[in-house]
Amino acid sequence: MNSFYQRAHFLTAATQLHQAPADSGREVAFAGRSNAGKSSAINAICHQKALARTSKTPGRTQQLIFFELDAERRLVDLPGYGYAKVSEAVKLQWQQHLAHYLEARRSLMGLVIVMDIRHPLTDYDRQMLAWGLKGDMSLLLLLTKADKLKKGPAQAARLAVERAVSSHADRVTVQLFSAPERQGVEAVQGWLDRWLEVHRDTDSPSPLPPQVTEESAGFSG
Repeated sequence: MNSFYQRAHFLTAATQLHQAPADSGREVAFAGRSNAGKSSAINAICHQKALARTSKTPGRTQQLIFFELDAERRLVDLPGYGYAKVSEAVKLQWQQHLAHYLEARRSLMGLVIVMDIRHPLTDYDRQMLAWGLKGDMSLLLLLTKADKLKKGPAQAARLAVERAVSSHADRVTVQLFSAPERQGVEAVQGWLDRWLEVHRDTDSPSPLPPQVTEESAGFSG
């Protein structure tokens, strides 16, 4: 088990980008439509039960939640808008903030888009994918609740999503995931290790592989 992610703890919540921690070090963001299983995924990856909490009113939270791993590394829980009961004006304003974060945040090294394997690539997912690609970073599409499908249909769903994003295959990876069965947990941690420069065995910094270096990701300055 990779114990490094057990260190994750709440750092701060930001409703405006200027309230976010200093844009230094490295961070990876998690996005997901309401009810896609994002909180469960974050908790499973960090080997904690209640690190990320699910709002009683899906889609209401309009905050970026920052979890600190150490002084230089963070995970970020982004809001979803699946069932948000807010005005269109508020929604558009918040989407502008979110787009700016994804496109301009220099410390953001990767984006995990969490989607229910039974309902992948919703409008929200496609918007997050577009913003992530515009931000010139690598993306991981996490097909959660894989335990809800048998192995064959689950693999078919993964292949269908891979075909849908095949034009960006060099930057987008698709992964099956199940929080209850811990399926895909180590694979996701492996991506986090690369993006955050964490060595998997010793929890010490190590160089990023070529496909996600700062230069290739567009963060060379």
